[in-house]
Amino acid sequence: MGKTYRPKLTNAGRPLTFEVEAVNERGERLATPIAGEHPLTLYLDKREIVTLMTLGQAPEALTIGYLRNQRLVGSIDEIAAVQVDWETDSVAVTTRKGVKGLRERLSKRTVTTGCGQGTMFGDLMDEIDSIRLRDDVRLKEETLHALLDAVRRHETIYKSAGAVHGCALAAGGEILYFVEDVGRHNAVDAIAGLMWLDRVDGCDKIFYTTGRLTSEMVIKAAQMQIPFLVSRSGLTEMGHKIASRVGITMLGRAVGKHYLLFTGNHRFVKQIGPTMLA
Repeated sequence: MGKTYRPKLTNAGRPLTFEVEAVNERGERLATPIAGEHPLTLYLDKREIVTLMTLGQAPEALTIGYLRNQRLVGSIDEIAAVQVDWETDSVAVTTRKGVKGLRERLSKRTVTTGCGQGTMFGDLMDEIDSIRLRDDVRLKEETLHALLDAVRRHETIYKSAGAVHGCALAAGGEILYFVEDVGRHNAVDAIAGLMWLDRVDGCDKIFYTTGRLTSEMVIKAAQMQIPFLVSRSGLTEMGHKIASRVGITMLGRAVGKHYLLFTGNHRFVKQIGPTMLA
């Protein structure tokens, strides 16, 4: 069996927290960790695409996932190299054969509600009706509870420094990837990049985010073929409309044993307890 192709990558993750001095309500000076934030300008075949504000946890995966979710690159096999250089705050992506129609795709930009900076290129909404998610997979209520407990116990930057969003990809109640960034859209893109690099299929996975479920988040989950989308936060009207349209099973306000099931009820299996049988 041949070796799975991977582009040439740097490994240029940044320190995730920095220590500064703060004064508390009692006038005491405390060494306090704060989250990092760095500009990263993305160049695709020497053409400037966007500047992302990022924690810097996984800049190569973030870059690959961004190109994936913006449909600027169609496959991991098209990417020759991803080179991050923090001295110039830039990442250079080289493709193997160039990107056709890049100018046209970059001509239409929509600034989204993503924290930091969110931009979507082209008519991604036009692709929604062509997306087909698996209907033969189910999310059991006890699996949801197990995932929420795993997220709660996961060591995070948020616990020590705050100021970040976290996203996770899970198989059942098991976390496969957990990425934090200053913007939730960056975290989801980084996971999309890791999935491409590791050849992970999203068709039976659960995507969890601490951030709100906007149209951008729903579209990206659908593009990754993920049928289950769970958030600790709420959702927007457009997010709800698109989730209903594409058929994602979407849950919000999911903390502990509490959740609200908004769309895709047919994939969710409610646990039958003693009180329900009475």
